[in-house]
Amino acid sequence: MRLVRDVSPLANTITVEAGCILAEVQAAASAVDRHFPLSLGAEGSCQIGGNISTNAGGTAVLRYGPMRDLVLGLEVVLPDGRIFNGLRALRKDNTGYALKQLFIGAEGTLGIVTAAVLKLFAPPRSSALALLKLQSVDQALQIMQRLRGAVGDRLSSLEIMSRSQIEAIAATVPHVTIPFELTTPWYLIVELTDTLAGIDLNEPLAAVLSDAMDAGLAEDAVLASSLAQAKAIWAVRHSVSEGNKRSGYVVSHDSVVPLERQAAFVAGVEARIMAAVPHARVVMHGHIGDGNIHVIALIDRDRCSDAVATAALVAQINEIVDDETAAQGGAISAEHGIGITNRGRLARVADPLDIELMRGIKQLLDPNGLMNPDKIFASACRATGNAGAA
Repeated sequence: MRLVRDVSPLANTITVEAGCILAEVQAAASAVDRHFPLSLGAEGSCQIGGNISTNAGGTAVLRYGPMRDLVLGLEVVLPDGRIFNGLRALRKDNTGYALKQLFIGAEGTLGIVTAAVLKLFAPPRSSALALLKLQSVDQALQIMQRLRGAVGDRLSSLEIMSRSQIEAIAATVPHVTIPFELTTPWYLIVELTDTLAGIDLNEPLAAVLSDAMDAGLAEDAVLASSLAQAKAIWAVRHSVSEGNKRSGYVVSHDSVVPLERQAAFVAGVEARIMAAVPHARVVMHGHIGDGNIHVIALIDRDRCSDAVATAALVAQINEIVDDETAAQGGAISAEHGIGITNRGRLARVADPLDIELMRGIKQLLDPNGLMNPDKIFASACRATGNAGAA
C-alpha cells in the first residue's frame, strides 16, 4: 500500500496510500514543484498512515499545522469490514459531521487508514536561519511576538533547547558538532521561509534580532551565513533523541501549555523534579511556537537495575510533570499520543466527560474492541465501566 495515486498541482493535493513513507510523499510533491510540509526526524521511515493515526507534529507546525490540518480526505477500513470512503479533495464540505477527524489521532483504535488526500503548498524558495542565546523562556516568547508582528507567516520554525539538552548531545553524539559556544541557559532556532525566490530574508530577520538584543531579550545571535551552517545548527536540534538515549534512562514527556504559561511551566516543572529526584538530569527541547516543550528526565542507568523501583520513579516523575501541565492549563500529549504507556496518566488528569465521550465513540464503531485494543483506554470488552481503569 505504497502507491501515490494522484498528484494535482492545480488543486494542491496528493492522494497516497497509507504505507507511503513520508519522504516519498515529500519527493512526489517536489517532483511537481509542490511542498508537503510535515517534517520529522523519522521522515525516512515513518508511514503516512501512522502519521495520520498519531496526528504527527514536527518542526513545521507553527506555519502549516499538525497532520490534522494537512488532511483533506480519508479512506478507512472500519472494524466491521465496511469502508469509510471519505477520500475527497474538497476544501469546503459542510455536509454534517467531519467524520474524517475521528480517525486522525485515534491511534488506530477506530479503524485502519488505508489512503489519504493531503494538502500541498508552494515550496519554500528563500530562507534565513538564526540561533539566539537567551537567559529565559520568557525572552523567547517576547522575540516570537516581535517576529510575528514583523514577518508574519514567514516565521516557519521556532525551536528551543536548554543548555543541558545541548550538553547531552555534545557529550554523546560525536558526529554532531556544536557550532556555537554554550554560554546561556537557553538556545532558540528561528527560521524564516518564503515561496518567492531571491527574497532576502536575512535583512528582516537581522533587524528583528538587532532590536531584540537592544531591548535586552537576547545575549547573542548567530545568523547562518550559508546552507552548511544552517544544516549544522539543525543537526543539533535533530540529535536530541539520540543524545538523550545515549545519556541515560529517558523519562520523556510531551506536554503542551498555553503560550503565555510556558515560562511558568518550565520553571515549575524543573524545580519540582529536582526537589523530588535530585539525581535526575532535566533537559528540555521543543516547539515553543506551538506551546509544546518536551521535558526529559535523564536517570543514570546504574540506578535503574531494579524494574519495580524504576517504574515507581518514572510514575513519580510523570505525576509531577502531569500535575504541573494541568496547573498551567495544558495537556499531557501534544504530538506523541497516548498508546498503552500513557493511558493511566490520561485517566488521572483528563476530564471524565472527555473519557466518557471517547469511550462512547469507541463502543459505537468498535464494540468488540478489535482495533488496536487497549490503546488510549481499555477496550470495551475489557473495560470495567470505571474511568479510573482507563
